[in-house]
Amino acid sequence: MKIQIPRGTVDIMPGESEKWQYVEHVAQEIFKRARYSEIRTPIFEHTELFQKGVGDTTDIVTKEMYTFNDRKERSMTLRPEGTASVARAYVEHKLFGQVNQPAKLFYCGPMFRYERPQKGRQRQFVQIGAEAIGVQDPAVDAEMMALALSIYQELCLKEIKLVINSLGDKTSRLAHREALIAHFKPSIHEFCSDCQTRLEKNPLRILDCKVDHAHPLIATAPSIIDFLTDESLDYYTQVKRHLDVIEVPYVEDATMVRGLDYYNHTTFEIMSESKGFGAITTLCGGGRYNGLVEELGGPASPGVGFAMSIERLLAALAAEEITLPIANHLDVFVVGVGEAVSPITLKLTLAARKAGFTAERDYLSKKVKGQFKTADRENARFVVVVGEEELAEGLIVIKDMTTGTQEKIAMSDYIATLQKKQHEGETN
Repeated sequence: MKIQIPRGTVDIMPGESEKWQYVEHVAQEIFKRARYSEIRTPIFEHTELFQKGVGDTTDIVTKEMYTFNDRKERSMTLRPEGTASVARAYVEHKLFGQVNQPAKLFYCGPMFRYERPQKGRQRQFVQIGAEAIGVQDPAVDAEMMALALSIYQELCLKEIKLVINSLGDKTSRLAHREALIAHFKPSIHEFCSDCQTRLEKNPLRILDCKVDHAHPLIATAPSIIDFLTDESLDYYTQVKRHLDVIEVPYVEDATMVRGLDYYNHTTFEIMSESKGFGAITTLCGGGRYNGLVEELGGPASPGVGFAMSIERLLAALAAEEITLPIANHLDVFVVGVGEAVSPITLKLTLAARKAGFTAERDYLSKKVKGQFKTADRENARFVVVVGEEELAEGLIVIKDMTTGTQEKIAMSDYIATLQKKQHEGETN
């Protein structure tokens, strides 16, 4: 029986994987310029981490996690998102004790959620994310949004928008919670069973329901902005002032709540406005999560961060018809004439690679004409030819495929000649 790939996963094949590498490299360079350091956390964690961190009333925890018992009957979960793991590592490795705060960290890796696969949403997906933990400062919130935007801008995306909101502090949320219960309770029987359960446990999650998102009461629900304390409103105002000064345009949306319980104060999303993108327009989501570190056993350490899907980023690039400048050139193709020279062609190929050139040779025992066709098809800059006669004399032939010129040189001068020709080509 033929074994196929599991539903909700994809193979990233050659031709596509180069796009992923390019995007990851761009993000890594931007993070480094902003002094963010990479962190790599386990793909699976104790289930309790996500129950505490993400929230036990969220769809992620109640419906979407891949959870299993290990051989000692301990409950483990494939990570559905990255922030909880980073916060756990921040506590476990006592990063709160470092002199320089906030701790600025970035990550890139696979996440897992059991949901219906569709365009831009798979059960295994890859997120690039960043976290700044240890400081509550409107400037850090604004910098985080600018940092996320800069990745899309570096990749030449234009049809995007930043949407922001505030979920306020604990007092703001408690007051909003009571208003939401009063708003939904008379008609809660019209909502799905999950929302009926959420009404008393966490009514904010009703606003994020995938089943009842079109219900009229969702659109008329009390706005969190009307319940912000003076302190929360001032913080939100300061975040917007920083965005205005650094000239980052944004749109306010008081209904945006995000799907994870750890968020408070600033929340934001970056969305695609391209007509060809599809129904799911969110490319990136993030916000402030003061209290998460304390929930995981650490000291008071305010945090803010974001995560973006590489799959959706690539879909946005395709929707805007942006081609990434991916280099896939071949510097040297080594042609062998006669079976006796096979070890030498391998030696010449490896020597070119060691010197920093991309190099290849024939592995199918093709005739000389076939080998030249392969070199031409691969757009090789130089073709190096060695035959039994040349081998006996310690010579090789180097042909420059861009000019058509060729010369016979001593094999000992092989690398130096390639380097000289490459330099001449770069300066011409």
